[in-house]
Amino acid sequence: MVDVSFHGDDVLFTVQGLHKVWAFKSSLTIPRSHISGARLDAEVAKNLSGFRALGTSVPWLIKAGKFYLHGEPGLKPTFVDVVHPEQVVVIDLRDEDYQQLIIEVEDPVAVVALLATSS
Repeated sequence: MVDVSFHGDDVLFTVQGLHKVWAFKSSLTIPRSHISGARLDAEVAKNLSGFRALGTSVPWLIKAGKFYLHGEPGLKPTFVDVVHPEQVVVIDLRDEDYQQLIIEVEDPVAVVALLATSS
């Protein structure tokens, strides 16, 4: 699970608990201006397939870390941290190392609303 908070003009995505180990990452800091959209999408989390660059992938259990997903345009990876697809938020990025964040959060509706008002 990932906690989302604001620090000035940046959004801090903090990976929680053992997910830090599984994802090989403890946090990401993204400028608000580099977030081009956020949406709820449980289906994308259920159908993640691609090449795992660094992280953990146990079918039907967890995907966490850096992935190059099938069907995604461009050569940039996606950061994934998902156990419960129904709690997933997809965040589209520009001018970043990752093209997307596909993350599980405690309250997906609130995170999407928060990111929408900050854009």
